[in-house]
Amino acid sequence: MTTLAVIDCGTNSTRLLVAGEDGRTLERLMRITRLGQGVDATGRLHPDAIARTVAILEEYAKVLEGHGVDRVRMTATSAARDASNRDDFFAAATAAVGVTPELLGGEEEARLSFLGATAELDPAGGPFLVADIGGGSTEFAVGTPPEPDGVLSADIGCVRITEKFLHADPPAPEELSQAFDVVRGHLDDVLRVIPSVADVRRFVGLAGTVTTMAAVELGLPVYDRDRIHHFVLTRAAAEDVFRTLATESRRQRIHNPGLEEARADVIVGGAIIVCAIMRYFDLHECLVSESDILDGLVLSLR
Repeated sequence: MTTLAVIDCGTNSTRLLVAGEDGRTLERLMRITRLGQGVDATGRLHPDAIARTVAILEEYAKVLEGHGVDRVRMTATSAARDASNRDDFFAAATAAVGVTPELLGGEEEARLSFLGATAELDPAGGPFLVADIGGGSTEFAVGTPPEPDGVLSADIGCVRITEKFLHADPPAPEELSQAFDVVRGHLDDVLRVIPSVADVRRFVGLAGTVTTMAAVELGLPVYDRDRIHHFVLTRAAAEDVFRTLATESRRQRIHNPGLEEARADVIVGGAIIVCAIMRYFDLHECLVSESDILDGLVLSLR
């Protein structure tokens, strides 16, 4: 059987999925590497961020070898799109893995996320709003599988929002208010570009912010993918998780079951995006999906 692998080098995390050609997952790994550290301010990838990410890619290369992977696709997204020195990272990543990263545009990223997130869903439950909340950007896709009606990539993500607006610990009320205002401005763009978003029947949330909010709501002492995948996070629960995390200092926040310490400094920025989406479009629940762009990338290889 042919073995496939995809690696996604995101702004906040670097992830790997190894799967059989039949779609069966053989291995799924995630490491927070913060490739996008400071990119919004400097327009460049920090040498330390490149080193952290490449170290994980070297670890992943050993996993690929262990599985005897036949085909690999490696992508880079928001941080690499914004960085003038991305070629430095691409050269090091190529040396580590043996394949050159592809720079995904925001719209392609949104389409792949939609493909992965909706593959298991009944199209009759749509149309869907799929939001992939990353570190540097959030990709929006609206429609019914297999293809979305419209997509948009917005420059809002948990790392970008945190670095630009949330400086106090815990964030000051005026910082939170300003961040919400900025996110709402981007949601105005979503409604303008994809007017059918007003008719969605289900909101599907992807990536670490959403899965972490679900894990905190569930109070999971140990990460449990089976309990998180397709967990329904109500708007009331999302607002409660946001209020709890936003009023705690990082030192207090890390004690919440379900919150990975490496994500504690950016989770409030991500939760602002989730809550703003639910408020703006009057959505009462979010279907939390562990199937995302990685699954879409695997499908693209089959």
